[in-house]
Amino acid sequence: MSEKLNNEDQKSKYHKIRMERKKAQIDAAIASATQKKGLLLVITGNGKGKSTSGFGMVARALGHGLKVGVCQFIKSRTDTGEEAFFKTHPKCEWHVLGDGFTWDTQDRAGDIATSERGWAIATQMLQDPSFDLVVLDELTYLLSYEYLDKDTVLNTISHRPDMQHVVVTGRSAIAELRDMADTVSDIKDEKHAFTSGIQAQPGFDF
Repeated sequence: MSEKLNNEDQKSKYHKIRMERKKAQIDAAIASATQKKGLLLVITGNGKGKSTSGFGMVARALGHGLKVGVCQFIKSRTDTGEEAFFKTHPKCEWHVLGDGFTWDTQDRAGDIATSERGWAIATQMLQDPSFDLVVLDELTYLLSYEYLDKDTVLNTISHRPDMQHVVVTGRSAIAELRDMADTVSDIKDEKHAFTSGIQAQPGFDF
């Protein structure tokens, strides 16, 4: 019994030493982070949860009383839980700007025209300092498929109001967008229910 107690004492002492070192490191990092600016976050990769993560930031921003704009490219459905919840919020402007997934539309010229109309709305938000956060959901496809002019998009994002935050989601984010971002999250699948034949379900997948 005493041997077990001694072992627990050693673990507790070691844990305290580790946590003291960790706290010192974290406190130093916090102290050195003195800059404030509007951030660009890119959430990309093949894994589930990119848009979901972006919409979590919408909830966070609205909780702080900030004004949010959401532009959903590619997607055309208007029955998602997130839209139903956020669209009624007085400080959230929500636009569904797509005609559906590209494998459904099968119309490059039409997809380009739709993308350009959607980008005109996004541009207005990116030039309006009253928007504290702008989420550009699935924008990465419009760049990787060359539906929009890359330089125009990147220039508009880089010249947005100083304190405006932007979140871009979607697979295959181009290198230039990754390089420009302040934070890049690359989400990978380890397992996905859909590959096991399980349907997308309301409240969990949309």
